[in-house]
Amino acid sequence: MSRRDDVYPIGKKNPNLPFHPAVRAGDFVFVSGQVAKDADGNMFHGTIEEETKWTILSIARILEAEGLTLADVVRVTTYLEDTRDFGRYNKVFAEHFKDATLARTTVEARAVISTKIEMDAIAYAPRGG
Repeated sequence: MSRRDDVYPIGKKNPNLPFHPAVRAGDFVFVSGQVAKDADGNMFHGTIEEETKWTILSIARILEAEGLTLADVVRVTTYLEDTRDFGRYNKVFAEHFKDATLARTTVEARAVISTKIEMDAIAYAPRGG
């Protein structure tokens, strides 16, 4: 068995982008940076609260394809366009990750597309359990 036998993509790859929505590598699922999108993949623009909610739901949909939930997330990195939105973003984040055991980093950074927030995540999901 090679090192890469336990690595595979999750989700439909956008033909214009050189990566997948997520990749399972052994017991971990790495979710690529997500922005606020509806279930059909259409961008959603709104308040920081709305974009945070839709971004988290985008992550949840990707995890669901692998039989996982937000409760399986152990690491999140968040990129905020404006750190003045931190408190409002944090409130929505806390609502979706209640009683979470996870590590998180939040930084101010402008995304390459027009969005107030982008998030990536790592979930822990041991094989066979």
